[in-house]
Amino acid sequence: MGHYPGLIHGRTLSPFNPMSSSSSSPSPGGSPREAFAGTAEYVATEDLQDAVNAALVLERPLLIKGEPGTGKTVLAEEVAKALGRPLYAWTVKSTTTAQQGLYEYDAVARLRDSQLGKPEVENVAHYIRRGKIWQAFESPEPAVLLIDEVDKADIEFPNDLLQELDRMAFDVLELDQRVEARHRPLVVITSNSEKDLPDAFLRRCLFHYIRFPDAETMERIVRVHHPDLDRDLIVAAMRLFYGLRDWPGLRKKPSTSELIDWIKLLILDRASPEGLNAVNLREAMPPHLHALVKSEVDLSLLSSLGGRF
Repeated sequence: MGHYPGLIHGRTLSPFNPMSSSSSSPSPGGSPREAFAGTAEYVATEDLQDAVNAALVLERPLLIKGEPGTGKTVLAEEVAKALGRPLYAWTVKSTTTAQQGLYEYDAVARLRDSQLGKPEVENVAHYIRRGKIWQAFESPEPAVLLIDEVDKADIEFPNDLLQELDRMAFDVLELDQRVEARHRPLVVITSNSEKDLPDAFLRRCLFHYIRFPDAETMERIVRVHHPDLDRDLIVAAMRLFYGLRDWPGLRKKPSTSELIDWIKLLILDRASPEGLNAVNLREAMPPHLHALVKSEVDLSLLSSLGGRF
């Protein structure tokens, strides 16, 4: 998976900054404390840094929302990289249950093996598959646990995880065993706001909304990928990009990751700032529109309002 930087322009619920921007700051006991300040590949504003560092200090899950393509998932990857922590990523689907994050017991496989007379049937642990939460709890060093797109699952899914994430422990009934976290992981939970999350779950989380970046932040993001790109070309490309995002009635606004892809195509096409500045969106669309607009409905809308392709 390719890395692209975070796209952050918003605020956290917490008005204080519990960390400095350095990689560590002294804890009350005098020992160094971890702090996140972005990475070379991830542009993080101070507000986002505050949210991550508050989650580290308070040992609370951090719920991240924002429109698709704003770097929510990559945030956990870059935090893990910056802090030197292992990452355990759990991607939630519509059929995912909370139990799968803990463990799964394959009773069917054990029954089949018993019918075949296999000796391993006596070892129940052989049929236990450890989920990402269990793996993060057993990590020999503090980890980052990503629960990605939590809103895709059933509405009760978040509540089903409350006790385990609060206590940092759970029971494996089949083994008569209690699993306790060796170190409390930093839990990052992402949501695309497809469903409202339960209030009880929200009360236990810190929250940050990744707002779409303004032009200044966006230029910093583009520079991460194209440090030597002519600034005039960047400015001209962003004018058309934001113009499309502001188009009245557009259902799926192009995201930052799509802007990065589009600029790559412009570079390969040897596009010039003058050529891009000559494009009037009311009369014609920019080149390689397929990299920015991904819906037939939106293409029809742009065409009906005057854009030609």
